[in-house]
Amino acid sequence: MIDPRPVTLDGYGVRLEPLERSHADALREAAADGELWKLWYVAVSGLAAGKEQAYVDAALAGQRSGDMLPWVVRELSTDTIVGSTRYGHIIREIGRVEIGYTFYAQRWQRTHVNTSCKLLLLRHAFETLGCSVVGFRVDDLNETSQVAVEALGAKKDGVIRRFEVRADGSARNTHIYSIVSEEWPDVRRRLEERLRRYSR
Repeated sequence: MIDPRPVTLDGYGVRLEPLERSHADALREAAADGELWKLWYVAVSGLAAGKEQAYVDAALAGQRSGDMLPWVVRELSTDTIVGSTRYGHIIREIGRVEIGYTFYAQRWQRTHVNTSCKLLLLRHAFETLGCSVVGFRVDDLNETSQVAVEALGAKKDGVIRRFEVRADGSARNTHIYSIVSEEWPDVRRRLEERLRRYSR
């Protein structure tokens, strides 16, 4: 049985801070870099101007229900909140969390930020919480994220057709990936090597 609770995760040039209501404006500004709410396959439609507080409140309601654990992502060299990520679909009894609801301001995409965040989240899941598996769900249309998740070393479990609803109301085919605890040491080495390349 795992027991995920709000905690700050720090390292590799980023800090994951437990989401608070006071973060709403900073998240709106991060999503404005690239107008990310216009991407129908990314779950940030609620961060358009005037809706950001409701977006944060919904995430915090998910935390209170025990289904998710949300963070904001702070890039330490600039001391700026550049995005957000969460554990979701938490199943305590079997030690499963999924990493998702992730977005970064456009200028921080394809930098160290995503690799750093995934390393912190996976390390916390496997080494602190004792998870047996960490999952990922990716929209069929989001080929960039599919490539990124596969590059982590996650294995594709399959595609569930018409599984979820996009922000625009259309049916979403969802690619399901996972990393099991036995695979974590190799995944960790791969991510640490990638971060060493970023720092050169």
